[in-house]
Amino acid sequence: MREIKWSCLPFESLSSQLLYTVLQLRTEVFVLEQNCPYQDMDNRDQAALHVMGHLDEKLVCYTRLLPPGLKYEGASIGRVLTAQSMRGEGYGKDLMSMAIEYCHQHFTGASITLSAQQQLESFYASLGFTTVSEPYMEGGIPHIEMLMA
Repeated sequence: MREIKWSCLPFESLSSQLLYTVLQLRTEVFVLEQNCPYQDMDNRDQAALHVMGHLDEKLVCYTRLLPPGLKYEGASIGRVLTAQSMRGEGYGKDLMSMAIEYCHQHFTGASITLSAQQQLESFYASLGFTTVSEPYMEGGIPHIEMLMA
């Protein structure tokens, strides 16, 4: 597995080119690949921290961290993705480990909530998240709310 370069940046530190790349990859994965038409740009990106993994200068992993009180009582991790060509090599687990670490650094003492695709419940459980809701539909895909206290 090749080494990924990680960064965690507030919205105002994203260059226009980097923001374009992030939005392009989010659309590629969530809208095109998962056939999930939804309003991706939800006015939360501006308050988020953006966790990005670059490999050879190419964005291959991404998630955003929302501060406590913006979506949930605690912090939240969302828009979790790994580029399709990079899946199956452990990068998703590395991304989540980095996201959890950055949450602890930036939102000290806050719980972390995520709205997880139900098919990934065991993956998130292996990272320490507990299911706290019944399944619900989001963008035509079954989801569950999970919490790391």
